[in-house]
Amino acid sequence: MLRINRETDYGVVILSAMARRPGERVNAAQLAGAHGLPQPMVSKVMKQLVHAGLLCSYRGAKGGYGLARPPEEISVAEVIEALEGPIAFTECVESGTDTCTHVEDCNASAAWSRISSVVRQALAAVSLAEMGEPASAPVGIYPRQQVIGH
Repeated sequence: MLRINRETDYGVVILSAMARRPGERVNAAQLAGAHGLPQPMVSKVMKQLVHAGLLCSYRGAKGGYGLARPPEEISVAEVIEALEGPIAFTECVESGTDTCTHVEDCNASAAWSRISSVVRQALAAVSLAEMGEPASAPVGIYPRQQVIGH
């Protein structure tokens, strides 16, 4: 089964909540309490998001965390990559790795590369602003030929 990990799930929840209130600063305890998430995990995820440049950290009495960019400019793909690494369904597709010992006789690599690219493009097309809105319409479904390029 393909699924995002718990940290990424929490990251999307946290950032989606922040997207509904752009410009506001919040702390990890507030977000954890508001969403029923464990504070240590929320703190860890927020630090990773700061490191990735998706959040800014502010010190002092009016400190906390804020979005580094407007929510319309932060994609779900960026959040996933910040918390899990590159979006790739197989190790051989992940850029910069040359670990497959069957590359010479593997016919699936090109297809996996296309699939990974299409999934990343779909995730990049969804912003935090959209994730923060209540669902009003179903997500568009692309025709098979359009997705795989036939």
